Amino acid sequence: MNDYKEINRIAWNLMANVHVDSAFYDHEAFLKGKSSLKHIELSLLGDVKGKSILHLQCHFGQDTVSLSRLGAHVTGVDLSDNAIGFAENMAKELSVNTKFVCSDIYDLPDVLDGKFDLVFTSYGVIGWLPDMERWAGVISHYLKPGGRFVMVEFHPAVWMFGDDFRSIDYSYFKTGEIVERLEGSYADENSDIRYSTVTWNHSLSEVIGSLIRADIRITRFDEYDYSTQNCFRQMIKKDEEKYQIKHLKDKLPMIFAIEGIKG
Repeated sequence: MNDYKEINRIAWNLMANVHVDSAFYDHEAFLKGKSSLKHIELSLLGDVKGKSILHLQCHFGQDTVSLSRLGAHVTGVDLSDNAIGFAENMAKELSVNTKFVCSDIYDLPDVLDGKFDLVFTSYGVIGWLPDMERWAGVISHYLKPGGRFVMVEFHPAVWMFGDDFRSIDYSYFKTGEIVERLEGSYADENSDIRYSTVTWNHSLSEVIGSLIRADIRITRFDEYDYSTQNCFRQMIKKDEEKYQIKHLKDKLPMIFAIEGIKG
């Protein structure tokens, strides 16, 4: 679908308008100093003080600014101009030196120069991209030799299920685009926004293989039987920052994490 970028940009513009004020993102607490980063990515990232970081698909910038608060020099990128507008205003309000760029990931080399110590991406990002080879190529393009890639993402097994996690509705593998007409969002199901989305499922082998072929050496791969965020239906809280599908519990992998090194 040639116009998927515009369809998804419109969707994320609408969601950004809702998410900034949602309880899910708890923006008031964030502005007062609460970090939006979860324990999985914090463990993988380690000490980032003084490091240059490229944060791909940053939404309205909470994680990006959280990385800046840890002492990193961070540039966040997102397709949604509304989200980037919110992010830039937030950075000014908080007086942090976080930079933001509004761009599709594939187009980024045309609008952003430089190399980075670390490229970071997390939670619900790769499904919006049709081509993992191009995605991995962009990551490799921006990493310095020896630079690190850190990724935390929802497990592809999650996307096989329907919204209530009672039936297998989609293939584990990429078999074509998934076009949906939706209402509300994961952050506020009762929101009255309506929009279309175009997404793709990507298997673990597709993701990891693409990174390897882009000269990124995988140094760590983990899978988790919980989500750090309460963002799906039928969820129960197992522990702090640990949520599972009520009737599936620990039977379903919900998150995977990857660390890789360029070259």
